[in-house]
Amino acid sequence: MTNFDMSPVEVSQEILDRLKEIPTATVYNALRNFGSLFCVCEGIQNFTPFTPGKERFAARARTLRFMPVRPDIANDKPDGVDSPEYIAMGRCGPGDVLVADIGGRVQDVVAGDVKLLQLAMNNADGVVIDGAIRDLDVLLDEDYALSVYAKARSFHGNPSSLPAEENVQIQCGGALVRPGDVMVGDNDGVLVVPSWMAEKVLEWAIEHEGAENLVKDKIKAENVPPGKYYPPTQETIEEWRRRNSG
Repeated sequence: MTNFDMSPVEVSQEILDRLKEIPTATVYNALRNFGSLFCVCEGIQNFTPFTPGKERFAARARTLRFMPVRPDIANDKPDGVDSPEYIAMGRCGPGDVLVADIGGRVQDVVAGDVKLLQLAMNNADGVVIDGAIRDLDVLLDEDYALSVYAKARSFHGNPSSLPAEENVQIQCGGALVRPGDVMVGDNDGVLVVPSWMAEKVLEWAIEHEGAENLVKDKIKAENVPPGKYYPPTQETIEEWRRRNSG
């Protein structure tokens, strides 16, 4: 792996906005280039793909972990506004996303329209759930303006799990998510970008996306098979840099 200072950082809104311009496929290749191989949240899909402005997504992770129901865990969990899910959602504001680990159980949901109202009122960016989403139609009809990524839709509550911890490292679709990491998503899926890697990933992705667009322009202009220019070479990347310098 390229040498990095791996200390967590607060990723700026500028970097988040620019990541939203890049397809996840290119971000994935950037992550692999820098050695982050276990970055894919498997099985999680965009449930707001047809909402204008929600086709692409990048936000800082605020984490929530659910645990299997057991009397002692239920007894230890604070109630009401002090419950971990409300504390976690309270951490979410503009540029943030609630990321919930429910162990992939599609029978369980993180919340419905009433609880998720807290995210909407905070102007948070959305929710990513390693489980199911409930009341999606209400979220859309009442314009919660949240991006929603999950494994499934469900009418269930939480029959087998309960919110137990927040602001801790979790898994989501098999990928590690630490508080402050960047979740990047589109209709192809969701990736985790470590916060300390986000700026370098963005720089790499911008150059390689630009080089691929240059390749497509050459293919169409010359009416040649893609193999003449694809995949992009270092020479193509240098050509893109020259064209876009200054």
